[in-house]
Amino acid sequence: MRYLPHTPEEIREMLAAIGRSDLDDLFISIPADCRCDGVIAVPAALTEWQLSDLMRDIAATMTVRPDHCVLVGAGRYHHHIPEIVRSLAGRSEFLTSYTPYQPEMAQGTLQGIFEYQTLTARLLGLDVANASLYDGASALAEGLLMGLRIVKRSRRVAVSTAVHPHYREVVRSYLRPTGYEIIDLPFGADGRTDLSLLQGIDGLAAVALQSPNFFGVVEDLARAADPVHDAGALLVTAFTEPLAYGLYRNPGQDGADIACGEGQSLGLPVSFGGAALGMFACRGEFVRSMPGRLVGETVDCEGRRGYVLTLSTREQHIRREKATSNICSNQGLCALTTAIYMAALGGGGLRQLARQNYDRSEYLKAGLVGAGAELVFGGPTFNEFVLRFGDDFAPVRQRLQERGIVAGIELGASYPQLADCWLFCVTEKAMKRDLDTVISEVRP
Repeated sequence: MRYLPHTPEEIREMLAAIGRSDLDDLFISIPADCRCDGVIAVPAALTEWQLSDLMRDIAATMTVRPDHCVLVGAGRYHHHIPEIVRSLAGRSEFLTSYTPYQPEMAQGTLQGIFEYQTLTARLLGLDVANASLYDGASALAEGLLMGLRIVKRSRRVAVSTAVHPHYREVVRSYLRPTGYEIIDLPFGADGRTDLSLLQGIDGLAAVALQSPNFFGVVEDLARAADPVHDAGALLVTAFTEPLAYGLYRNPGQDGADIACGEGQSLGLPVSFGGAALGMFACRGEFVRSMPGRLVGETVDCEGRRGYVLTLSTREQHIRREKATSNICSNQGLCALTTAIYMAALGGGGLRQLARQNYDRSEYLKAGLVGAGAELVFGGPTFNEFVLRFGDDFAPVRQRLQERGIVAGIELGASYPQLADCWLFCVTEKAMKRDLDTVISEVRP
């Protein structure tokens, strides 16, 4: 493949147009001691099969390979991706399309986003969803900023410490320069957020809870909604594992005003942490304060169905001082892939898959507790749970990894009070034989 398609004649013409004699003159502004002088030691070209062998050898050196059983979640989840999702999302008309700034030329892309919005709104139980944001962390930060816009004259938000630590870091990065105050809400012995502090806080715009939270514990959102609303604030629900809503009540059913989080579980591979998908939905009355873009359905002058950017409150489209946010949607392919995944599984498929995840995680949880581990939090969980072991679990984890099983992450880096605790995750990809291996390794 030719990576530089210009002919020598074209290169000479371009150099003459800009007044340069040769290509080296393009870099004359760079100091000589910063430029490479001589031949770069690049290996010789390989054939296609030689390159495949090389990549296979490099992959074999990885600590965690594709054939490993991964019992780690913490915001990124190893789920099976049906082949129909890969096949459809990989079509060239989807794979190469970009932001639809010209709606009349991008009806397919706009329709894909419209379908994604519809399915997201149904999954989260809210009236309207946007065209997606960068990732779950930025979605939460934007949700809190949205709450501050809606609840005017309030300069405080409260965030549960059971929200993913990385999400809380992003929230701090967003809000610290603005002068808004962030109040941390502790979690209790059951792993759920303690909301008793809300009674003494004035001027609160929004309260952020994650469900299931970082520990895998399902928050009682229905019970939390009343005290949050009584405090004059909006309930913002975050999530890292939206598959849980195939089994548990969704945020809208439990009184959330804004739901935002990570959609990677719905058809996107882990891929070393990206690409991600920020899902965002809210109640209809708040739509004009929502960040990002919204695609709507309409008809043209001949009565034919069409799709347009109904709401785009960014400074690229309206006056800067009127913009709700300058955040853009993420690469549209991620949203389309998630829409294909949700449509392929349907409501029944999501429920069945969520049940498999729940059953397998409960199997490992019960087996490890029976083998002597202590369950740290007593609240109901989905996929993930926290355990404490009588003996140091690190050597056991190393032995398991040598057998192709990555089991748990230690929580001390983010929660010093949980330094001797481990967070486990089980999805449908974990086989019973692997779970039994973990249990047998832990058993005295």
